[in-house]
Parts: sequence; C-alpha cells; structure tokens
Amino acid sequence: MKKLSIIIVLVALVAWSCNDVRRSPGRVYMPDMAYSRAVETYSSLDTLHAQGINYYALPVPGTIKRGELLPFPLPMDKQGDSTNYVLAKQIANPLTVLSPKQLTEAERLYLVNCGICHGKALDGNGVLHKRTDGTDGPYGAAPAKLVGNIKYEDMPAGQMFYSVTYGKGQMGSYASQLSTTQRWMVIQYIKAKQAESKGGTTTAAAATADTTAKK
Repeated sequence: MKKLSIIIVLVALVAWSCNDVRRSPGRVYMPDMAYSRAVETYSSLDTLHAQGINYYALPVPGTIKRGELLPFPLPMDKQGDSTNYVLAKQIANPLTVLSPKQLTEAERLYLVNCGICHGKALDGNGVLHKRTDGTDGPYGAAPAKLVGNIKYEDMPAGQMFYSVTYGKGQMGSYASQLSTTQRWMVIQYIKAKQAESKGGTTTAAAATADTTAKK
C-alpha cells in the first residue's frame, strides 16, 4: 500500500510539471541560424529589414561564383573619357579555345542576345534594324557589321568585352544578361566567325585566340 501511494504521488508530480511547460528556451546564440525565416518569392525585403534582419539577396562584395572567371579589371570610363576603353585592348580573352559544347552554347548566347541586332550571320541585318525590304524593325540606326568590317575584325577581344560589359554607342550593357564567362564565350565565337570569313577555320580546336593588342 505504501509503495502504491508513492507511485501515485510521483505520477501526480509528473502530471503537474507537464502542465507548466516552458514556452521559451531563453537566450539563443545566433537566432538567425537557429530559426529559419522564409522569404516569399518576389516579396519585399522591407519586412525583414524592419525586424533587424540584414538580408539583401546580393552576393557578398568581392566574391566570385564557383567556376566563374575573374571579373573585368577595368571600371567604366567617366563621361567624356576613354582611358579604360583604350587600355582594354591589352586584355586578352582567357578562353583561347572553346570546346564543341562551349562553341554551341556561345552560338546560342549570341543569337539570343546579339543576333537580333547584329544578325544571325553577323552582317548587321538583325530583326530590330529598320529596313525598306518589308522586314522593318523599330530601330533606324544600322547595327555594326561584325564580319566583313575591318574595324571590328581588328578590334581586340578585350575592347569588345569592355563594350559588351559597359555598353557603347547605341548598344547598352549586357553585364546583367550574361556572366563574365558567357561574355568571353560570345566574343570568342565572334572572333571564330570572323576568322572563318577570312578563310580560316571555326572548329573548336582551332578557334581563334585573341590577337596581339593594337594601340
């Protein structure tokens, strides 16, 4: 009987203690890591900032994506200056040879991003060019011919990269549409097509490397 009484008392104590559950764990070290905060797609970050959560959905400054090439070392020239545009001639394309897979991807990137202006055949007859043959596009300024034009055939890859990265003339920047690696791939594709137009080859093994910088 005595043992039964003891058991009843213990059960009662356990039941009583369970009704006083502690809802807060107290202080937590690094709560942002202990508790997940979901971020809805396309939602404003103001709600998180109001809670003191400094999340900006941007890479840490100075970091580079794994497998990505180093960023372009020259900043954009200020209005009226062309110092860095000229210096860009000295920067060689790090992708001197494209594999067959890379060459196919480079062609796709060119057609999607560049072909609408510069043309599928790099002849400046893209669909956005306003012409008089019944296939007029919305823009009157004729895009540059990348093949059959000595100015662009002799232009070093680094200077092309500068133009694609920061924009030049009527062409805007493509830095947000194409990664550093993709921009170099497209330029290497253009150089290969230019070499082909001169009677060279356009195979992946013989894709043209950057020419000696011209000043």
